[in-house]
Formats: sequence, structure tokens, C-alpha cells
Amino acid sequence: MPVLKLFNTMGRSLQEFVAQNPPSVGFYGCGPTVYNYAHIGNLRTYVFEDILVRTLRRFGFKVTHVMNITDVGHLSGDDDMGEDKMVRSAEERGQTVLQIAQFYTDAFFADTDRLNIVRPTIVCKATDHIQDMIDLIKRIEANGFTYMAGGNLYFDVSKFPHYGELANLKLEELRAGARTKVDENKRNPHDFVLWFTKSKFENQALVWDSPWGRGYPGWHIECSAMSMKYLGENFDIHAGGIDHISVHHTNEIAQSEAATGKPWVRYWLHAEFLVMDNGKMSKSKGDFLTLQSLTDRGFDPIDFRYFCLGGHYRSQLTFSWEGMEQAKASRKSLVERILDLREKAQGKVADVPGGRAKERLDRFDGYLADDLSAPRALAELWQLVKDPEIPPAEALAAAFDMDSVLGLKLSEARREEQTFDPVFAGEIEKLVQERILAKKSKDWAKADAIRTGLKARGITLEDTPAGTIWKKL
Repeated sequence: MPVLKLFNTMGRSLQEFVAQNPPSVGFYGCGPTVYNYAHIGNLRTYVFEDILVRTLRRFGFKVTHVMNITDVGHLSGDDDMGEDKMVRSAEERGQTVLQIAQFYTDAFFADTDRLNIVRPTIVCKATDHIQDMIDLIKRIEANGFTYMAGGNLYFDVSKFPHYGELANLKLEELRAGARTKVDENKRNPHDFVLWFTKSKFENQALVWDSPWGRGYPGWHIECSAMSMKYLGENFDIHAGGIDHISVHHTNEIAQSEAATGKPWVRYWLHAEFLVMDNGKMSKSKGDFLTLQSLTDRGFDPIDFRYFCLGGHYRSQLTFSWEGMEQAKASRKSLVERILDLREKAQGKVADVPGGRAKERLDRFDGYLADDLSAPRALAELWQLVKDPEIPPAEALAAAFDMDSVLGLKLSEARREEQTFDPVFAGEIEKLVQERILAKKSKDWAKADAIRTGLKARGITLEDTPAGTIWKKL
């Protein structure tokens, strides 16, 4: 295998990945805040993390993947202001916070299952780990990094000299750039709450006893407490979206290293946004698309996975319905090539691909080793299935091997038997002939209307040199 190199946000450089305790790898990825459905921008990040985990395992590592479920304490603003997202959603739906959390947790994993995302090794809920958070906060307090104000316990960023390194921000510049204090209790605008008490939110739904009063934890502390509980005080990889860099992950680093007095995470990886024409999607603002939004438009969830593979995780990816149509068509063509190879190989798959197939597999691994370059890896899969010099059985073996990372379910592809009512089939043939005549007479509007009408009924038309072929979608 080639040397795996990953872009470490801490230091902004491409670095050789060296596990702390090989072949074991500890990986923590920020999970969902379960007050609403995940939007497709969120899901792009989880597809990236899935490619990361699959690649690590392909390169011989044994990955322990930990994901948190935020079911308490995430406010509508990352700056400790606003209302609790969980409480707001519960009030809107007339349910308890825990009912809301369970509903959207189930919905989240239903979405990731449909996207063929491998489930994490450990899934941990914030509400199940309150004592772990309290214990960690005690350590931070004992080391002199906290202060009480207005009934809440704050982390004092001025006591942590390396604050802001992940985001390439200097503490002096942060102080100078802060024009107003969003929370009058804070000594510094970038200080953050470790523990809230009733003094801030009188009607908080979920509260616990603590040394600082009855209340609930700040958002950031859960990731530090749970990652260290399951992966230790120093582990290999932490990942998430780029929106986590400047506040959430920056604060995680500060509180974790303040507690332990030693480096916490060795490699930080961040996925760029999936953007619409009007910018990134936001659950808080309500302007987002869910995976169900795509399936309602006739797309398979794996079409969206294919769409995500078309962009490198560190590059913004612009969503459009046209782009989804292209991804759907490309994936369908890929599946057709796999089915053709199956027929030519008479169902046989080589045990170990050799020759040109092995060469293409080696190039595929090289692209993955270069900071998870999924677009080039996907292109190499295409080159493989189109290469006439590779025996079909070996091409299939190599394609399925590549798909162990790409996750497009190619080994499950089967040619469907198309059965139609003879009357319906005759009606389709009649419409196809009408369309042919319309095209000959240059009545493009009628020809397009026939195609559109058939598509609405689940029939697609393909114009070929041999004539027009109709198929079931």
C-alpha cells in the first residue's frame, strides 16, 4: 500500500498519517444535534467520514469510530446565546425533549443506512454521559481555567495560550477584533460556558445536580468528555465540518488540554460545505433539503452518495438538481457496465485481480492515499470497467474491491426483469412511434411532451443509432 497522507487542519498541511498505536486508530467524528432531520449538507460530511473510515480500514488499520449524539445543551448560537435547539423543537411538536431526540436519532441513522454509511463503532448520547462531563469540568476547574459569573461556569480562554491555533487565530487579535460582548458575564467575548444553571434558563427541560448548581452542560464539553472516555486522553483523528473549526473544535481543544495538560488530537480533518445558489444550508434557518427531498424527486440515496464522490471533501460542492440528474445517469451507466461484465464473465468473479486490473487498483489506492481523492478514485473505477483488455471476471473483482471504499453497492447490482401488461406495452410503442413522427416533422414540443409524459409513468426513452429504446426507470 502507498503511504497515506491526510490534510491536517492543525498546521494546514498534508501530512503522512502515522497511528499512535498501530494498527489501532482512534477516530472521533462530531455527530448530529437531534432536533430536526439531517440536511444533505450535513450528510455530505458523513459521507466524507465514511470514506475516511473505509480507507483507513483498507490500509490495514483497525478503526474505533466514536460518534456523539447531541441531545441536550446545543444553543441556537455557537456563542452560548439563544435558546436550546432541543427545547425549541420539543415545544413546537408538543413532545418531550427525549422523545424528540430519539425520533430524530432514528431518522438520522435511517438516512445514513440508506447512504450505505458504515455505522460508528460507538454511538454515545450526551444525556448518558453527564457525570463524565462533570468530572472533566472539575479537572479543568482544578487547573485554574474557570470562573463563575451570573450563575454559570465559564472557561477563561486568556489562561490558555494556544487558544485559536486550529483556526489560525491569535488570542490578541481575537480580543482586538471583538467589538461587543454578547454575554455580559464573560470576561472575554470568546470565553465559553462549561456549565449552565437555572440562573440563565429558568424553564430548561433537562437539568442535573452539579458542584456549580442544578443545570446542564455547555455544548462543547460533551465531545471532550465522551471522546476521552472511549478513546483515551490522546487519540489519532477528529473530524467534522469546517463550520466547527473556529468555535466548537477550537473550544474542545482548549478545555481538553486544559484538563489533561497534554496534546489531545493528532490529526484534524474538516469537510467543506455543500452549498446552494444562496449559500450553505442551515437547519436553524429552515432552508435545507433532506435526503427524503431527493427521493421524493425520484433519486436513489446512492445517487446522492455518487454526487458527493464527485467533489473532493476539502472543496465546496455546489448542489443543483441538474447535478443530481447527471449523478443519477452516471451511476446508472456504471451499474449497466457492471451488469454487462457479469454477463460476459458468466457470473464469475476472480479471486485476485492481476495484470492491468491490479495496476488500476494500485492507482486507485494511490488516489485514496493522496488525502482521500474520491473524484480521481471514482474516475479510475470508470477506467477499469471500460478497459477492454481486462478480463471481465478480473474487472469485476477489482471493481468490487474499489467499491469497498466508494460504497456504491455495485456487488448488489442485478438486472431487473422488465414485465409489462401487453396493453400498456402496446400503448408505449404507439407513443414512441408518435414521437418519432413528431421529430421527423420537427414538432419538438410534441416530442418532448411525449417523453415527459412517459417519464412521469416510469418509462425512459433512449435514442440510439438503431432506433428509440424504452425502459422502465
